[in-house]
Amino acid sequence: MKVAIITAPFYRHINDGLFQGAVNYLNQQNIEYERYDVPGALEVPLACQYLAQTNQYVAIVALGAVIRGETAHFDHVCEQSARGIMNVSLAHNIPIGNGIITVENEKQALARSSVDESLGKENKGKEAAQAAVALLRLRKEISDHVG
Repeated sequence: MKVAIITAPFYRHINDGLFQGAVNYLNQQNIEYERYDVPGALEVPLACQYLAQTNQYVAIVALGAVIRGETAHFDHVCEQSARGIMNVSLAHNIPIGNGIITVENEKQALARSSVDESLGKENKGKEAAQAAVALLRLRKEISDHVG
């Protein structure tokens, strides 16, 4: 069982924390992974599609950060990246944990990407990996029940 992790390291210091949170969880679950980088959040859906088409991965974890700026670009990036990820997931019947965080400022991003649990926020990379694995387990449970 192998999971693909796609990272959009536009904000490298934030993305590194998201990635570490996902990796820590996957390692705890003894799940292998491979990492792929893309320039930004808008490129994540196509990368998900490329990876889904290979049939080499049981799930994908998508990671990145979008921080609000002064223009409407933030809204477009957030909406289109989330929509694209969902479209790929449904079209290819593959769980994709969406860990692209959408925040107002860098402080919020750092709180959601930290692997330091004492900060009180759950690492969103870890949550994305948990979501993907939960869907894998649900699919197996349904298959075992129906089959």
